[in-house]
Amino acid sequence: MRRLAPLFVLAGLLSAEAAPPDPIQRLQQRLDRGEVALRFDNDGKGWLRSLLDALDIPVSSQSLVFSKTSAQFRLIRPESPRALYFNDEVYVGWVRGGPILEISAAAPGGAGVFYTLEQEPSARPRFVADDGTCLQCHESSRTLGVPGHLTRSVHPAPDGQPVLRLGSIDVDTRTALDQRFGGWYVTGKSLSPHWGNRWLDSFDSEDSLSPSAEPVALRTRFDVADYPAATSDVVAQLLLAHQTDLHNRIARAGVEARRAIEYRQDMTRLFGELSEETAASVQRRIQGPAEELVRGLLFVGEAPLPVRIEGDPEFRKVFEARGPLHELDLERRLLRHPLSYLILSESFDSLPPETLSYVGRRLREILVEGRSEAPIPALAATEREALVAILRQSKPGLLPQ
Repeated sequence: MRRLAPLFVLAGLLSAEAAPPDPIQRLQQRLDRGEVALRFDNDGKGWLRSLLDALDIPVSSQSLVFSKTSAQFRLIRPESPRALYFNDEVYVGWVRGGPILEISAAAPGGAGVFYTLEQEPSARPRFVADDGTCLQCHESSRTLGVPGHLTRSVHPAPDGQPVLRLGSIDVDTRTALDQRFGGWYVTGKSLSPHWGNRWLDSFDSEDSLSPSAEPVALRTRFDVADYPAATSDVVAQLLLAHQTDLHNRIARAGVEARRAIEYRQDMTRLFGELSEETAASVQRRIQGPAEELVRGLLFVGEAPLPVRIEGDPEFRKVFEARGPLHELDLERRLLRHPLSYLILSESFDSLPPETLSYVGRRLREILVEGRSEAPIPALAATEREALVAILRQSKPGLLPQ
C-alpha cells in the first residue's frame, strides 16, 4: 500500500495545516530522527513487543478474538486467535503467522486512522497508512458515519466464521453482558453468562449461542506460549467496548461541528449576517452530536454488572495507575467514577472550541449545579463533588465558573 495522509485529512475534516500528527505519525517521526528504535524478534512476534513498548501499551491488555472478523481472517480460527492490545489512544492487532501488524489510532479530534507495519526485519521500519480499504468496515452507520472502531459480538462457526444470518451485535457499555463476547475468548472471574469462549456446533446450525458462565482454560484451546500473555482479560474487553464507542462519539462530534462551522463561514461570506433560523440550524448541528458525546462520557444507559467482575490483577494495576478516572468499580458498573477517562485524551482536547464549550457547559449544569433531565440520571452529591474535584485538577478551564 502506498503511504497516504491521515484519513481524516483526506476526508476534508481538517485542513492539512491544522491537523496535528496522530500517535503513529509521531512515532514514525521519532524513528526517522533516531530518537527511538524498534526491535524485531524472531520468535514469530516480529515488531509486536517493541511496538507495544514504544506506544506504552500494556501486554496485559491482550484480548483474543477467534472469529474471522478482520483483514487477516484467513489466519484466524479458534486454534489461532487474533490478539488485540490497546491504551487510551491506540489499538494494535497481531495474528500469529500474519504478514502485518494492524494498527489504528484515535487521531486528534477522534477520527480513526489506520496503518499497517510489515512483519519483516528492517533497519528503517515504516508504518503504511491505509488506502481506504479499512473504511469498508470502519466507516459506516456502525461507526456513526465517521472513520472509527468496532467491537462486535457474533455467533461463530467451528472455524471462526461468523454466521451472520443469526445476527451480530455492535457492543458498547449499554450492551448487556449476556450478549457480549461472541467470537472472543474471555478470562477472569465472573459468574455472569455471556457468549464468549464457545462456537456453534456446526456452520449450518440454526441455533444461536445461549449465554453461559462456563470458564475456559486457554491452554486447552491453543498453545498460549505463542502469545505474549496467557490471558484474554474480561476487564480489558469491557473497557475496549467503552473506548471504541466513545472514540466514535468524539469523532462524530468533531466532524459535524467542523462541517457546521465551515457552512456558517461560507454562508456569511456569501450573504453576510446569517438569519436567526440559519444560525440556530448551525448550533443544532454542533450541539446534537456534542450532547451524544456528553451522554457517552457520563455512561448514560450503561448496562449494570449483574455480578462482581474480577480480571487480570496486572492489567488492573497498570490501568488504574493512570489516574483517578481510570479507577475501576466492577461491582455495580465499569468505573468507580461515572465519567470516562477519555475526557483527558488528546482526541477529546482537539475537538473544536465550540464543541468543548458546549460539553463544559453541560457538565457544569450536571455536576456543579446538579441539574439533570432524561435520559441523563441525577448523580449523587458525593459523586458530583468527586468528579468536579477531579476535573478542576486535571482539566482546569473545562467547567466554566
